[in-house]
Amino acid sequence: MGLYCFSGVPSAAQMPLMLLGIPSTAWRSPMLLRGSPVLLRMSPMLTRGPQCCWGSPFSSLAVSLQAAMPVEPLICSDTATRVSSVLNRDVKQFGKKHMFDASEETCWNSDQGTCQWVILDFPRCVKISQLHIQFQGGFSSRLCTLEGCREGEELERISTLYPEDSNAMQRFQVEETVLDKLKITFENSTDFFGRIVVYHLGVLGERL
Repeated sequence: MGLYCFSGVPSAAQMPLMLLGIPSTAWRSPMLLRGSPVLLRMSPMLTRGPQCCWGSPFSSLAVSLQAAMPVEPLICSDTATRVSSVLNRDVKQFGKKHMFDASEETCWNSDQGTCQWVILDFPRCVKISQLHIQFQGGFSSRLCTLEGCREGEELERISTLYPEDSNAMQRFQVEETVLDKLKITFENSTDFFGRIVVYHLGVLGERL
């Protein structure tokens, strides 16, 4: 089905829209439906001439609305999380749970060493599309590698990210991938001893 943009006086191909009660503003720009951007798509039959427009019943007019699918947070209480290390093994103060508690005062703080990582095992299959992460400046990673797989399969590389050494929340669009397990590896810490500090970690996409 093709996408058509209308302007000016309605043509024979546009008349069925008038008869269906679609406002003339829809001829000139994308429509808005319940706050979500949608595009009006019409069947190519409407472009063949007046005989198709007037000779076909309304039930045969293929008019559909296509809206962008919203993303949602995928990490939940049932998501199993593992990390490479915790500073001084003090999980109460610096444990992995603090990446998901939405607090600005708590964080996951790794111990020293190269290539710190986080592994997420989702309770059901998901399609990821975004990664949100907030480091502590001076303890961030200049290179992050994302790997994922379905249950029973081997990890495969999905995306390579290059975060800034900053305290700000950073948001990345990643290649859409269906998986059950996600591994995030921090390969180049800005800390001399290789420590990583993460205040917030979010994975967004679609639950399948």
